[in-house]
Amino acid sequence: MAKAVFLDRDGTINRDVGYLSRKEDIEIIPGAIDALRTFKKLGFLNIVITNQSGIARGFYTEKELEEIHEEFLRILNKEEKLIDDIFYSPYHAEGSVEEFAKEHETRKPGTGMIDLAVKKYGIDITRSVLIGDSLVDMQCAVNAGLKKILVLTGYGEITKKKCADENIPLERIADNLLVASELIAKTL
Repeated sequence: MAKAVFLDRDGTINRDVGYLSRKEDIEIIPGAIDALRTFKKLGFLNIVITNQSGIARGFYTEKELEEIHEEFLRILNKEEKLIDDIFYSPYHAEGSVEEFAKEHETRKPGTGMIDLAVKKYGIDITRSVLIGDSLVDMQCAVNAGLKKILVLTGYGEITKKKCADENIPLERIADNLLVASELIAKTL
């Protein structure tokens, strides 16, 4: 069975700019490409799982998100394939776009995106890890039974406190994705 690093997008791989709605605003966090390369060398699939409530809120369309993800993959997969797949959830209960204005199991902290990836790629959860910067990322990891690493980029500092307040144990905390990759490399 395959093993995977499930990666949040905004605040983990690229700078969180609020609702990323223009491909020109993609800014990869320094060290992220080297981290993704390390995961691949260690035999992991790199799978992005990202909540995209901006679609439900009417800030951008699925087509516009596809264009952003095409550019995201063009940047990250330029020299070699570093991202194997991207799963996104367009839902939010308070959305204004009727089709997406609802609760959905794919929205983190739900495990729907992980479940889809596990089925598609035959992933062994016990050999996999989730890396993210938000409380819903850490809750999603708990719900899916994944090891987790909180990165302090994006909302990481705020999330560290929230996890303590909610008694969510953090096995590992890393300054950024590159440091997270070094932690994973040392623990194999």
